[in-house]
Amino acid sequence: MSTASHRIVVLPGDGIGPEVTAAAVAVLEAVSAHFGLALAFEEHAIGGAAIDAGGEALPAATLAACQAADAVLLGAVGGPKWSDPKARVRPEQGLLALRRGLGLYANLRPVKPHPAALGASPIKPHLLAGVDLVVVRELTGGIYFGDKTRSADAASDLCSYSVAEIERVVRSAARLARARRGRLVSVDKANVLETSRLWRETTSRLMAEEFPDVALEHQLVDSMAMHLIARPRDYDVIVTENMFGDILTDEASMLAGSLGLLPSASLGDGRNGVYEPIHGSAPDIAGRGIANPYAAILSAAMLLRHSLGLAEAADLVEGAVAQALDRGVLTAELAGDGRAAGTLEATAAVVAAIVAAGSPAAAGR
Repeated sequence: MSTASHRIVVLPGDGIGPEVTAAAVAVLEAVSAHFGLALAFEEHAIGGAAIDAGGEALPAATLAACQAADAVLLGAVGGPKWSDPKARVRPEQGLLALRRGLGLYANLRPVKPHPAALGASPIKPHLLAGVDLVVVRELTGGIYFGDKTRSADAASDLCSYSVAEIERVVRSAARLARARRGRLVSVDKANVLETSRLWRETTSRLMAEEFPDVALEHQLVDSMAMHLIARPRDYDVIVTENMFGDILTDEASMLAGSLGLLPSASLGDGRNGVYEPIHGSAPDIAGRGIANPYAAILSAAMLLRHSLGLAEAADLVEGAVAQALDRGVLTAELAGDGRAAGTLEATAAVVAAIVAAGSPAAAGR
């Protein structure tokens, strides 16, 4: 395994962000010791914390550090303190600006329910066994970024996509599907929206030209919302535009039993990416030591795999989280009436599993 130095920028953000990123860094340090890696961490402000400190949701120094890094580990942004939608500066603007500044257009959200968490999901357990899918959401186009107008009695939001924007995210999803089970579902609303008709036509052409070995299926977003709950085992990789992806990934989180178990990666054309749990800042539990750190830790595993190219290290982290869950180290939203583990206990369980794995050198003797 490579011993090259890797620079990781940590953006704790708001609410429980500092707690869960601290957990992820502790696990990365354990992995670093295990494999003899050289990981260097530096912390910068984003979101509400950055607004309070200097009036900007993404300070120039933070963006510059992220652009120079090998990867970015993010906690969460936002909270009631900064929730006024009419405010000139809001925490979420920092996240959007970060994605734009790093050229990140593909958001990967894997969903693979762990048996220990099936009881926490509102979905019947027999539907969840064997679910292993990834949603790839286009991240920088569509209605969220289109021109907006507002008058006293009307408003509009422009949804716009180019062929190039569609091609690059579908290409990313198809490569992922090729490396997995070879099935890709593209989600649109082609029976109504012109952008979706372009999306479907572009996807069909690209897949036929570049990925004939990957099975392609098209689904309308409303039917996909139903199928995702009714038969989630049928899906491998799902690719869709920005707003549809935002909605479907929150729906898919219910399959895992808890938002606290779901990581994400935001990627572009280079190796750098932003890795973050999909849960929010959860200000109601911030500072109480009860936040679930597993999603942030699993996001760190994605960081190891996608930005640093350390698949073995990523496998070790994911296996360590699975071991902790197998042992019943469950945070409050997963424990039900049982004993709930706090943030530090859950983190320690993952670190202990990594340490117990022994050094790679010793394993080879």
